[in-house]
Amino acid sequence: MSKIQVIKSHTLTGHNDCIYALAEGSDPRFFYTGAGDGMVVEWDLDNPKDGKLIAKLPNSVYSLAVDKQRNYLVIGHNFEGIHLIDLQENKELWSIRLTDQAIFDIQVLGDEVFVGTGDGVLIVVDIPSKSIKKHIKLSSKSIRVMDIALGKRHLAIGLSDHSIKILDLANEYQPIGNLTGHANSVFALRSSPDEKILVSGARDAHLKFWSVDPYALSEDIVAHMYAINYLSFKEDGSMLVTCSMDKSIKVWDTEERKLLKVIDKARNAGHGTSINKVVWSSYTQEVISVSDDRSISIWNIEPQHT
Repeated sequence: MSKIQVIKSHTLTGHNDCIYALAEGSDPRFFYTGAGDGMVVEWDLDNPKDGKLIAKLPNSVYSLAVDKQRNYLVIGHNFEGIHLIDLQENKELWSIRLTDQAIFDIQVLGDEVFVGTGDGVLIVVDIPSKSIKKHIKLSSKSIRVMDIALGKRHLAIGLSDHSIKILDLANEYQPIGNLTGHANSVFALRSSPDEKILVSGARDAHLKFWSVDPYALSEDIVAHMYAINYLSFKEDGSMLVTCSMDKSIKVWDTEERKLLKVIDKARNAGHGTSINKVVWSSYTQEVISVSDDRSISIWNIEPQHT
């Protein structure tokens, strides 16, 4: 791939604490952020300057997920449980107490919400009955990140015990893989849009590419100076972005597994502290990042025409 150029199109403020959670809406024109101040905010990419407060919770919010089928927002309320918000009506429908632990990630598939907790338990919640369906103890260490390959119905789970565990959702959550190789907590995990590879990033600053049929390590890159906090693919799968505690965002060519661009404070007026989440918008094809510096940045990433 040829060189790319990066232009920051917006900086958004409003949160009063570190921003930890970021999710794209069922209508990708909208995205949602959650922060240490317990505030959850909706942003409109067509008019990004003014956020709309969706919820204000007593504890911090590390995780958000969108139920695209019902247009619900699932909020992970640390040390308590989940809250479901009807985004059409802009009101809370129900909440359920689940845990006294932090909730680091949430995924939704069909009628099920998968909640990953700080004590290594995967809690499956049934949306129609508003009840807990299953507890699956995966580790004594935290579940940090999850990703669902929709075609295969495989749930990949990154843990603080340095492993990635794969469960088969089509077969009673059976464990079908245990990927080892990271030297520290796995914070970032995504299947490529074509589901041919799984990419992970960890506190060890390594980015790992895994083939999936069968699951096996195919490439290992020292990608950042400090922990990789999150990663996201462009909708067409051609590129992916990683974000890090080292205050940078990096853009990678998926096929060649090459670094294309570094986005940071010195070069691009990037974030001044750890970047916690990044999402490649399927609406504008821009990259959205959130940080400990309490701000949201929106980045326009284009091929550079020479």
